[in-house]
Amino acid sequence: MNNRLVIIPTYNERENIEDIINAVFLLSVKFDILIIDDNSPDGTAEIVTKLQQQYPDQLHIIERLGKQGLGTAYITGFRFALEKGYDYIFEMDADFSHNPLDLIELHKACQTNGIQMAIGSRYVTGVNVVNWPMGRVLMSYFASKYVKFITGLPVDDATAGFICYHRSVLETLDLDKIKFIGYAFQIEMKFLTWKHGFGLKEVPIIFTDRSRGVSKMSKKIFREAIFGVIQMKLSSLFRKYPKYNQTA
Repeated sequence: MNNRLVIIPTYNERENIEDIINAVFLLSVKFDILIIDDNSPDGTAEIVTKLQQQYPDQLHIIERLGKQGLGTAYITGFRFALEKGYDYIFEMDADFSHNPLDLIELHKACQTNGIQMAIGSRYVTGVNVVNWPMGRVLMSYFASKYVKFITGLPVDDATAGFICYHRSVLETLDLDKIKFIGYAFQIEMKFLTWKHGFGLKEVPIIFTDRSRGVSKMSKKIFREAIFGVIQMKLSSLFRKYPKYNQTA
């Protein structure tokens, strides 16, 4: 059985979904895909269902009743991955802002001794973002600096959504207690992974803004990330985090 699963949440991604699925399946390393679709009115799920005839063992889909948030989509995917026995679980966007080829590099990094989370990082070697307005680049870049300053998290791209987890991380974290559902979810997952003593590594990528479809980013999502970081840090002062023992 293939032990690598790529989780792709979707809402109105009919313009991208077939191409991203085919791009992943054409890679030299074998990956399975799980689409988590939040009842897209544009027919995204129907496209995936048809593609399952072409990829019956590699392509999976979970259809949800409505928009329930990025974090809950990934948690649904994590539970599926653990239940099915996958060892390496990936987060990736559907819109090609994440290059499918970088899945291979994330997987290699996560196989390194002592690394259980590999992060596709836009900022670890400078600012590697294409087609974003300067205001959004600055907002994202300084948000990560803010997270690092407030929490001590040793990551330059705290809001990155291109991730490879080893299953040991997802087995250790209490997924029922993940607080945030928007982009602050990405910060919370990295923070908890670090606090539990897992190894993190940033892999430099080039992030290219979508050319088709509509971005899901909003001011509300950004505010959740900014104020959620303070809540997360304060809560951590009164909480113990059992350390992961790799040799256990």
